[in-house]
Amino acid sequence: MNREPDIDSPPVVVVKGLVKTFVQAGAFPWSESREVHAVRGVDFRIAPGEVVALVGQSGSGKTTVSRIVLGLEEPTEGEIWLDGQRWDGVSENERRPKRVNYQYVPQDAMGALDPQQTALEHVVETLTVLGGRSPEDALLEAVAMLENLGLGQRLHALPRAMSGGEQRRVTLARVLALRPRLVVADEPTSGLDPDRRESVLEDLIGNLPDGAGCILVTHDMSEARAWCHRIFAMLAGRIIEVVDLRAEEPVHPYASILFDPWSGPLPTQPLATTGCPFRPDCPKASEVDGDRCSVEEPGLLPADPRTHRVACHAVDR
Repeated sequence: MNREPDIDSPPVVVVKGLVKTFVQAGAFPWSESREVHAVRGVDFRIAPGEVVALVGQSGSGKTTVSRIVLGLEEPTEGEIWLDGQRWDGVSENERRPKRVNYQYVPQDAMGALDPQQTALEHVVETLTVLGGRSPEDALLEAVAMLENLGLGQRLHALPRAMSGGEQRRVTLARVLALRPRLVVADEPTSGLDPDRRESVLEDLIGNLPDGAGCILVTHDMSEARAWCHRIFAMLAGRIIEVVDLRAEEPVHPYASILFDPWSGPLPTQPLATTGCPFRPDCPKASEVDGDRCSVEEPGLLPADPRTHRVACHAVDR
């Protein structure tokens, strides 16, 4: 990856104290509802030109965080700042003129496409409706973008006639043609074979506009390692490690297992509700004096946002 983040410029994204709580109804009308803490105290920044990965098992809070960043869901607590402007707690009318700058690549490409529109019509419509281009300019830009993504011979294909990789490239073309400041890609290679995964990520990250940030939500640790500047490992709604894998390896027991499955099994027991959530399966919990892991949930120590940070009582950082 040739892109390098501009860490000296104002960040594209600032997330402060993000919390999201859902109320889950009971299985029966007479059952009690309960609160589900999907995101708990998440903080991070993304510099211009930076690609970060949100990694973790299903239910760790990755997708919820990414949706809140884009304003698709409202946080229970916390603040979202995009390009220095407050993004949470404002009306959709205030967001609408700026939404073109902050774009979402869905996991389900086929579901995001109109079955009656060709690849070219999808991109032209995006550029005219969201991008404010004239029909003539939209047509020229749409053709150029689709050709750049290898779909020059598929301009008039309908989604049902496309392969899974081609469908994803159409969704990428719609986003990238708008030249956004931030792209959030939610499992954009899900269901593809390894070769197609690599080419889709190359098309996405290789065509990001200069200075654009990107959040890649993924279960694939090899993707995160190959394409991202920093990794945010999530567990039970919190970021438990921030690491640049180009320089260091993860040291949190959970994150280490994510990136090296041979080092131990992923959690098999329910996460603990007090103390460290990972402690029932943690191979290092016995190394901590007393019952600290049982009663005190570790947090990321305050530090420069560019440093390696980890939330673990057994790791001295």
